[in-house]
Amino acid sequence: MENYTLTINGKKQEVTATPDMPLLWVLRDLLDMKGTKFGCGQALCGACTVHLDEVAVRSCSLPISEVKNGKITTIEGLSEKGDHPLQEAWVEHVVPQCGYYQGGQIMTAAALLKQNPNPTEAEIEAAMQGNLCRCGTYNRIKAAIQTAASR
Repeated sequence: MENYTLTINGKKQEVTATPDMPLLWVLRDLLDMKGTKFGCGQALCGACTVHLDEVAVRSCSLPISEVKNGKITTIEGLSEKGDHPLQEAWVEHVVPQCGYYQGGQIMTAAALLKQNPNPTEAEIEAAMQGNLCRCGTYNRIKAAIQTAASR
């Protein structure tokens, strides 16, 4: 077990974990932050997506020892009031049905818009292709990203 000081959503957090513990379980089990979801455990579905230094990463396959001094942003930290343009567009376009994968979808989309504020439809599709949605709301997800980009 080792001690780690993490910056999560702008706040310092102290945790004790084994170096190989995935960031997902640090967030969910040690820090009780339940917004980041477990989907597949193999970095294939995107449910566990968070930002590490503003880059979308899959927290289920990222050992805590590799986070180092990086700044982590979870879905809870994207916006204090839930009024991030993507969150508002998600509601406007009625994207979520079950909602389970939507945090990961939004985090991937936020990283895309940070890097490319005005993506084409093809760029949105390429960026989002690794995120699954059991309910199949892909067209609404794309429309919500386009709406958020236009704001």
